Amino acid sequence: MKINLSPRIAYPLLVALMAAGAGCSDLKENPDFINPDTFYKSAKELQLGVNGVYDDLNSGFSGYFYDRYVFECLTGDQIGWEKGPLQYNLGNVSSADEYIEAYWSISYRSINRANAVIETADALKDPTNDALVKRLKGEAQFLRAFYYYGLLSYFDNPPLTIKSTKGISELPTNAGGKGAVIDQIYADAKAAAEVLPASYTGADLGRATKWAAKTLLMKAQLWDEKWADAKTTAEDIVNNSGVQLFENFAHNFDLAHENQGERLFEAQVSAAANANEYDVHSAHFNPEDYPSELGGAGWSWLSATQEFRASYDAKDKRIDGTFIETYPTGRFGKIDGAYPMVKWSPKADFNLSRFGGIVKSDANPRDPSQMIFGKAWAGKLVELGTNWTNTERNTIYLRLADVLLGHSEACNESGQGDKFMGINKVRARAGLAALSGLSQSALRDAIIQEREQEFVFEQVMYPELRRKSKPGGTPDYLGNHINNYITKYKAGRTLKARDYVLPLPLKEMQGNTNVTQNKEWQ
Repeated sequence: MKINLSPRIAYPLLVALMAAGAGCSDLKENPDFINPDTFYKSAKELQLGVNGVYDDLNSGFSGYFYDRYVFECLTGDQIGWEKGPLQYNLGNVSSADEYIEAYWSISYRSINRANAVIETADALKDPTNDALVKRLKGEAQFLRAFYYYGLLSYFDNPPLTIKSTKGISELPTNAGGKGAVIDQIYADAKAAAEVLPASYTGADLGRATKWAAKTLLMKAQLWDEKWADAKTTAEDIVNNSGVQLFENFAHNFDLAHENQGERLFEAQVSAAANANEYDVHSAHFNPEDYPSELGGAGWSWLSATQEFRASYDAKDKRIDGTFIETYPTGRFGKIDGAYPMVKWSPKADFNLSRFGGIVKSDANPRDPSQMIFGKAWAGKLVELGTNWTNTERNTIYLRLADVLLGHSEACNESGQGDKFMGINKVRARAGLAALSGLSQSALRDAIIQEREQEFVFEQVMYPELRRKSKPGGTPDYLGNHINNYITKYKAGRTLKARDYVLPLPLKEMQGNTNVTQNKEWQ
């Protein structure tokens, strides 16, 4: 069942934008408009507030999810011709970047909303719905941890605030560094896991669960290199959640299996439920030459390189669920009343230009050997045959495969436990041979590769590569990827220390004297 978590309630704005208006405490008069102090009088009203915190997971025409796609282009595995992806492919990032500003603003707006919900829940008097109030507070704590984990993933040292903004003088600090943020994620994820249910039914499907909170906790423990703790958390999820991998990898992304099975947390998307909040994945990722008559928008801003697609074992069962392997092209119009079909091929022409990698304009549409393309389009995201404004696919943020690979990583780095269990479960679903007998460094490499091939187009690899890399060190997965991209495609770019972390936004630096810029960007 598709749910729509989108009611917008009046909230204080995020810290980064709070100069736009003062809070109620800064006003001398008593305002009569709705605010958190006057609106939230029951658990039902509090639930509307929590819905507003979920809302930003899929906000805006190019919001929270699209900004992550743009950041991913820093690795060189995902490419694009639109201005954002193109500039990130070239390593042209600045603190004034509009995508960084948008992601930062959305994240802190949602954190501020979560702070307000948590404070309200603590003060709310609704005895008949005490259990619901506790659950809603737990959801807000999970979401606050989720947004902070996203900020940690890209910026390392975001400022921390756990109080809702009441006035323009309340400026947070990042003096505690990423350690302070990680500690808060620990506290929120653990608190959420204590009160959230293991699953939901009916209209509540899609809300954060106990197992989503524990997965987020495990991810923070991996980031913090608390290997023994991450191992314990992962084993709890694997052994006690009852969640199993789908037999069919593609079920992670289709409409029929939303909010089920290994899909531990996902943003709810529905053009039918709210026409103003349709998912634009299809428009961003659909093939350049997909006929507009069939619902294509012709944007096709983002794809993976031909080399990345070719890196898969031909027997890998994930290929069909990950990539668009064949589609009707509008390059030649209709032939005998139908658009001719094209197929992906490692032999097709490919380059980084907008039209590089689609079927050649002078190909013979009646010759199958010429009807080939080289771009790796995202089958996880695009709904071919559906108008791009009517897409319904949810955005997947957490799933069981992440836990299994996290378990293998934690065991491998700690030297304790079965380090092959998790990765081999993921590989078995993909139809690949089990791994054994690998050294610590060899398995570390294998886990990184498995993450890439399991999670491409889910916008997690830039954070994962930089988490496991040291500039000029060993290992340096991110640097190796970027240098390979530069060499393979003769990109006008030089690897630099700034590629390993995003800068705090210029507006934050100008408006908040309590924050310090990342050293790579000073």
